[in-house]
Amino acid sequence: MKSDSPRILAIETSCDDTSVACLEGMTVASSVVSSQLDGAKFGGIVPELASRAHQANIVHVVRRSLAEASWEISQVDVVGVTYAPGLLGSLFVGLNFAKGLAYGRGIPMIGVHHLEGHVLAPFLTDNPPTFPYIALVVSGGHTQLLMVRAIGSYELLGTTVDDAAGECYDKVARFLKLDPQGRSSMAGPMVDERASSGRADAVDLPRPMLSSPELNFSFSGLKTAVLNFIKGRSLNDLEVNDLCASFQEAVTDVLLHKTMKACQAFGVDRIVVTGGVAANSRLRTAFADAASRHGLALHIPPVAYCTDNAAMIGITAFFHWQRGEQSGLDLVPRATMVLDHKT
Repeated sequence: MKSDSPRILAIETSCDDTSVACLEGMTVASSVVSSQLDGAKFGGIVPELASRAHQANIVHVVRRSLAEASWEISQVDVVGVTYAPGLLGSLFVGLNFAKGLAYGRGIPMIGVHHLEGHVLAPFLTDNPPTFPYIALVVSGGHTQLLMVRAIGSYELLGTTVDDAAGECYDKVARFLKLDPQGRSSMAGPMVDERASSGRADAVDLPRPMLSSPELNFSFSGLKTAVLNFIKGRSLNDLEVNDLCASFQEAVTDVLLHKTMKACQAFGVDRIVVTGGVAANSRLRTAFADAASRHGLALHIPPVAYCTDNAAMIGITAFFHWQRGEQSGLDLVPRATMVLDHKT
């Protein structure tokens, strides 16, 4: 007999963090994220090192997640796993582990699109959104606006034409040498921390594509403007704080303006902001203020569910399991794949 609350083991290895979560239906029993630092001395993520680290970590992380949930592997009913988009080598590790578990135990495997996981992450909270809603997915690899009409019904409204917002944060942190170890996962928090002591109007920086009619984004010009401002200067701590605050304000202005424009254009009064950059304190405050002023419902997941995590993969797998969907063992990872499926 099919349970209404299957025990789902979820795996997320799309980039450099190995994450495993256990969910009973929509309830998270455990969520473990093992962060890698192997690429730090190289100034960023090295795909080959990331995949090797996943191979070394995944069994330990699975065991830890099961232990925290007080489960045995024999109690798992469904395995959910990220299959796209991401680093191919990293995706292969998680997907192959999931295939082995599903085949060995004779249970369903459900492949999950990483961005769909972000879009549905608010359903992990006690106050999930109702459909339809506008979703802003903003991370190191993606900056996208989507119309979310239902589970499995997504329309891409706008995307970045060059750098993602999170990538821009990473580069600015590197320009300013905020993290000598080069940990990309710390770039955003470090800029955010320095910005909290700075003035957002101290440096005049551009807001790329702010007045363009479409809903696309561009952040390469902003990144270049920061680099040009730094050149030839030896910034003291106060000036670094001001530059971080000004940069952060410019990014927030663009993201907020485009999202509000999408809500107006499509007559939607619900917003989801998700992805790693959604952990940024200024972004969360600005969106909360704007939503309050305009009478919009705003949903931003807790910080732990904004960054890459397996819990969001698990909740997405649960929704697909409810629809009677599962993936074949011939599923292959894909480095790039747009979430744009209208039903």
